[in-house]
Amino acid sequence: LDPPPFSPSYDCFVLFLTGEICAFKIHGQEMPFEAIVLNKTSGEGRLRARSPIDCELQKEYTFIIQAYDCGSGPGGTNWKKSHKAVVHIQVKDVNEFSPAFKESMYKASVTEGKIYDSILQVEATDEDCSPQFSQICNYEIVTTDVPFAIDRNGNIRNTEKLSYDKQHQYEIMVTAFDCGQKRATEDVLVRVNVKPVCKPGWQDWNKRIEYRPGSGSIPLFPSIHLETCDGPVSSIHTTIELQTNYIGKGCDRETYSEKSLQKLCGASSGAIDLLPSPSTTTNWTAGLLMDSNDMIFKFDGKQGAKIPDGIVPKNLTDQFTITLWMKHGPSPGLRAEKETILCNSDKTEMNRHHYALYVHNCRLVFLLRKDFDQADTFRPAEFHWKLDQICDKEWHYYVVNVEFPVVTLYMDGTTYEPYLVTNDWPIHPSHIAMQLTVGACWQGGEVTKPRFAQYFHGSLASLTIRPGKIESQKVISCLQACKEGLDINSLESLGQGIKYHFNPSQSALVMEGDDIENINQALQKVSYINSRQFPTAGVRRLKVSSKVQCFGEDVCISIPDIDAYVMVFQANEPKITITGMDHFARPAAQFESERGVILFPDIRIVSTVTKMEHPLDLREHDRVNKQVVVEEMLHNLDFCDVLVIGAELDPEQECLELDHGELQGKHLDATNSTAGYSIYGVDSMFSYEQVLRQLRYRNWGTSATSDRKFRVKCSELNGRYTSNEFNLEVNILHSSNSNFMDHVNHMIFQPKFLQSVQHPEGSVSAVPSSVVPSVATMVIIVCVSVLVLVVTLGVLRLRSARQHGSLGHEGPKDNEMDWDDSALTITVNPMEKYEKPHQTEEESEEEDIDDEEEDTTSAESDDSEEEEEEEEVIVQKGNKQNATRQEQLEWD
Repeated sequence: LDPPPFSPSYDCFVLFLTGEICAFKIHGQEMPFEAIVLNKTSGEGRLRARSPIDCELQKEYTFIIQAYDCGSGPGGTNWKKSHKAVVHIQVKDVNEFSPAFKESMYKASVTEGKIYDSILQVEATDEDCSPQFSQICNYEIVTTDVPFAIDRNGNIRNTEKLSYDKQHQYEIMVTAFDCGQKRATEDVLVRVNVKPVCKPGWQDWNKRIEYRPGSGSIPLFPSIHLETCDGPVSSIHTTIELQTNYIGKGCDRETYSEKSLQKLCGASSGAIDLLPSPSTTTNWTAGLLMDSNDMIFKFDGKQGAKIPDGIVPKNLTDQFTITLWMKHGPSPGLRAEKETILCNSDKTEMNRHHYALYVHNCRLVFLLRKDFDQADTFRPAEFHWKLDQICDKEWHYYVVNVEFPVVTLYMDGTTYEPYLVTNDWPIHPSHIAMQLTVGACWQGGEVTKPRFAQYFHGSLASLTIRPGKIESQKVISCLQACKEGLDINSLESLGQGIKYHFNPSQSALVMEGDDIENINQALQKVSYINSRQFPTAGVRRLKVSSKVQCFGEDVCISIPDIDAYVMVFQANEPKITITGMDHFARPAAQFESERGVILFPDIRIVSTVTKMEHPLDLREHDRVNKQVVVEEMLHNLDFCDVLVIGAELDPEQECLELDHGELQGKHLDATNSTAGYSIYGVDSMFSYEQVLRQLRYRNWGTSATSDRKFRVKCSELNGRYTSNEFNLEVNILHSSNSNFMDHVNHMIFQPKFLQSVQHPEGSVSAVPSSVVPSVATMVIIVCVSVLVLVVTLGVLRLRSARQHGSLGHEGPKDNEMDWDDSALTITVNPMEKYEKPHQTEEESEEEDIDDEEEDTTSAESDDSEEEEEEEEVIVQKGNKQNATRQEQLEWD
């Protein structure tokens, strides 16, 4: 209790449960408290302060209190008193006082060209009584734009090298804050004097190094040299560090799907990706937090994913491999719980864990319980590894190779044996189904309702399990390799006196030599390289630290560290375009054949980039108008999906097929389902074109299907760059159209004296090709009359068509129909409006037809009985550039 002097005193309530109470008495010397009775019957009383209480004078009080009843004698001589109760009162502090500095001014001197950890220390005090308000929690530099910083202990340091020529003295004002955030009433002046001196350290280097994708290896410090101020140097030890821990999985690595990476590195087939990109077939990761660019899944201790049955075999063999990327920090909470990465437990009734991989107290633990039917012996069941990297909040690559009873851990390519192996009995057999989970463990028993437990806190990526095989050291190194790092140009020219060593990821380089000039030349050859075609844009920090040893001394010259960075620019994003024939029709018989119909015979995949460039001949004020340059570029794809639009394929009567021989010699695999066909793997666009051009569609129940629509979409870097959605519509021509198709097929082989005309919109209709003999005479009369009318109208339309021949009438895209791989035009003559098309030079050379023949010839039917009843069908190979059909087909 510490009320201000003007506030009322605080009260405490005292309660006795029996009899009547008439008084309370406090025993103690001059205690500033009193007790009064509020209710005699209930014995309720109040303890309050008689005067203001100050924590700075006294922090706590202890005294004895007794209660008295009303007594029976005069003057209360026979009052009875209670037992003694001890009262302990602590006085809360109020933040009354502000911090005050011990000195009125502080002075310090520094030598130019050096970075100091601490130039001097300022100190302030506070007269408040409590630790919260009496301690100084923070110092702050009030003066702006000064190259100094201060920590919470009052240590002032310079944030950059100071120059005597630039400024001889700095005056900065510093203030202090107690833990209640009360500021010092008066700031203190700190005066820092800069002394001139020779500047030992690295000179002639740039803080910013720019890197453009595709530049290969570029030197970091091409002109750097060390100034030692003529010191007697005996050896120099330099460390160059490329800091990329905050990028992706610790550096720029390939972000292809795990299956694609495994194939690129030559891993054994059969790896099962437990954290795939969410899709219709892999939907168990859809609810997880995800960084899609790098395929990273973030677990916040509240989420888990259940792997569907059938994805992973129920019982793993004595040989299998688990691989994953993990970034994990210390477990939250005072009592660390198990954090499950992978767990296979009973789905219901019981809570047995069959195998699991989890983190516990910064230890990685692998659990493997055998079944009794495998062996009824006491055998290894838990394998423990204690590694600092498990809780360092950095990305590391883990591979657990199981060759039971031996389990080996590879972390970042280095082998680690378990420090502890625990044995256990096998699990009793049961018919309980098992549940495989990621990010938490499924608790099917011991709870009223099955739920997740033992949640993981951290990030995971590329979690796979490969039953039946273990991975080799070479493949493991490939899977975790960085695509960026430090490099040395011209190793041969380093000289005999230079020793150097790279760490496995080539993010750190140590160089040592006894000659300054040799060290200078060696450091000038250190370069940065990024072999990704589309690297992650952003900053890569560089740190160069050096130690100079003199004759007879350990360290004689202090060399400031170099803090620089590589700025990696954004690569020009590719535009992936898929083109080809988007609409065709075939007779049902072709779809029902053993080979089916090829869907994409002419599909083409092209990737282009758009660059902005300044033309050389522009004046200064015109340079804002940049040239747009579109260039075709070659790069890999990692998957192409052929999706069925609309209802899924009926496996009883239709399918998509691909000969697996088409995949041989390529880094490609394929999966098939009723929803479509997926081709995946890191390979060239040309390889994907070759495979897609062999994909066939079969339908042996065409009577129920008239058309099908498909969509093709391709990706680079696991969806980072995607193509357009290329749509294909396929029409199945049934037996009712067979006569018409026979006629068309017959006309294809006729002499190409054919005229192409545009068709008006209209519905397709048909009439019988023969009539009853009794009405033949009437039909002939009617046909002659119609023929006269047709000729008259034809002449009028021909004249009108020639007047408007230059006008194009675009028809809807949905009305396009391709009867063969080349564009064919089917026309009706002579009732329809027609125009003369523009022929290509190739067509002219093939057909060798002059203009007059094109205007006057037509194809006639060979059937003399149907000559007056059927309208003529004209077929001509069309120009693909003018392949838009303007009207629908109509025939009689």
